[in-house]
Amino acid sequence: MKRPNYLSYGIGVAVIAAVAMSGVRAFAQDPNSAPNSYRLDDSWSAKLPEGRKFGQVIALEPDRDGKSVWVFDRCGGTSCSKSNAAPIQKFDASGNLVTSVGAGMFNFPHGLTVDPQGNIWVADATARNGKGNVVVKFAPDGKVLMTIGKTGMSGEDEGYLDRPTGVAIAANGDIFISDGHGGQSNDRIVKYSKDGKFIKAWGKRGKGQGEFDTLHGIVLDAAGRVYVADRGNSRIQVFDSEGKFIAEWKQFGRPSGLAIDKNGIIYVADNQSSEKTNPGFKQGIRTGTISDGKVTGFIPVPSEQIGAPEGVTADPQGNIYGGYTESRNVKRFVKR
Repeated sequence: MKRPNYLSYGIGVAVIAAVAMSGVRAFAQDPNSAPNSYRLDDSWSAKLPEGRKFGQVIALEPDRDGKSVWVFDRCGGTSCSKSNAAPIQKFDASGNLVTSVGAGMFNFPHGLTVDPQGNIWVADATARNGKGNVVVKFAPDGKVLMTIGKTGMSGEDEGYLDRPTGVAIAANGDIFISDGHGGQSNDRIVKYSKDGKFIKAWGKRGKGQGEFDTLHGIVLDAAGRVYVADRGNSRIQVFDSEGKFIAEWKQFGRPSGLAIDKNGIIYVADNQSSEKTNPGFKQGIRTGTISDGKVTGFIPVPSEQIGAPEGVTADPQGNIYGGYTESRNVKRFVKR
């Protein structure tokens, strides 16, 4: 889940120390050998209205009710730029569609998060046709409450975004955006106040600490630390809320999607590792503990037809949801 969870803040200092240590030591474990304690739930599916099919499902997150799940897809195809379908959809615990919002507003859906008040935040990573390159905040009923970025425009100055891929909301309302999706786009994290005022930005293109290549998601933990899917560099980077580097984790594969649950478990979707791009890692979902950065579980690809998810989240019951861009679907995994 991309919203902050509610672990005890009293362990903050100890956890930071552990995280920092885990970022510099080499993990000896086989990245594909962690146990799989989940199975694919074939009895569950997200049901769309007749005539509507999922496009690439890029992001998902549970609703504040703890049972429903919000899904962000690409309007039945690979983009929404020529579609009037609503790409933001809420499904109940049985997979029935509850509501859908955002019709005609987006080009290239990317990140989605739900804040503590139940508002939905989404990122559009392409500027085209007077739309995109923005992060939009919706009320649960679909009313637009805030837009960050200049709609349909690109830039790196205050107030502009360029191919944003993810958004996370801190406990105090601060807004963190992973801004950049490779190519000539930005490679940075941008921080705004809860009312949308620019605070700061950090990062640039590169492979060093605090540098990025194709950012692909961002989440916070309860202590406010920032976890970034630095996909092009096949790593997760961890920072404090002011952008100070804490750790680099390569043991979770090539991250496309991130989530952290209330128990401090991190979920990482890897749909790009291969012998060419990230040798030694298989595609799938890896789970681990943020206290020490250890990989504790690995859900391999269920079948070649299903493939690996690009988006991932987990609900309070421990069910894991994957969003699939290749097979264009949502799958649920439950504990064995």
